[in-house]
Amino acid sequence: MSPYIQSLRPRTLPLSMSGIILGSGLAYLSGFHFQFSVFILALLTTLSLQILSNLSNELGDALKGTDTNQHGRDAYGLQTGAITIPQMKRMIILFIVLSVLFGSALVLTAFWPLSTLNSQLSTLTNTLIFLAFGALAIIGAMTYTLGKHSYGYIGLGDLGVFLFFGLLSTLGAFYLQTQTLTWEVTSCGIAIGLPCVGVLNLNNIRDMANDRLHGKHTFASLLGPAGARLYHALLLVACLALFAACGHCWTLLILPVWIWHVWFICRHSENELDKQMPVLMFTTIIVACLAIL
Repeated sequence: MSPYIQSLRPRTLPLSMSGIILGSGLAYLSGFHFQFSVFILALLTTLSLQILSNLSNELGDALKGTDTNQHGRDAYGLQTGAITIPQMKRMIILFIVLSVLFGSALVLTAFWPLSTLNSQLSTLTNTLIFLAFGALAIIGAMTYTLGKHSYGYIGLGDLGVFLFFGLLSTLGAFYLQTQTLTWEVTSCGIAIGLPCVGVLNLNNIRDMANDRLHGKHTFASLLGPAGARLYHALLLVACLALFAACGHCWTLLILPVWIWHVWFICRHSENELDKQMPVLMFTTIIVACLAIL
């Protein structure tokens, strides 16, 4: 595989689409006028942000020396020397530009075609709010491990993933279609954010020893191996409980897979956990789809 494609981390991309699919699906079911173009632009925006986050994460860890000589995981372009730091910076700039372009097109497509003279103030307010959220998303994607004050090194990565790829992704996708919000959508956004956090937590359990060695204090490393595994199980249980409480009981079909998944991570060491990443990523997007049946 090309080192450039590998650094994009394609297997993580379905995860970033979960909130968009869920929020858009709930909007479609609610009976509002559904804009397919808004849905596609929302997917392109969130994929650009996910890739930006992946690239910035690789650069940040490489500059701090965190990715040096890790075992039990794939070595990416910077770690192997196949990609230089200037090349990685150019890739990051490219995906910043793509995030801005897709995000701006998304906001304009969602709000302005429906604008009338009497509603232009509200439309302008919505536009400015979503552009501000977009700017925060770009900053959040870049500063997880990149920079002197990266929040992923002080145990706040879980919160960032929950907000940007769970709650705000779902609420944003729904609002862009309906220009309204409901408690059900908020609860579903919280629910889908929990397994998204689980993916990061699984990553941090795998890398715990190396992260501690390099001063990266993830939430998993603060909890310790046993605590992080218990936390992982609680995230998945809470996700399905929230969906079931909102009446989205089809999501419970994923329960046997998640029981096996939790059993696996409790019985295996850090170096063997990498194979569970795609399991949780793809089942999370399946849960998002089941929730809109």
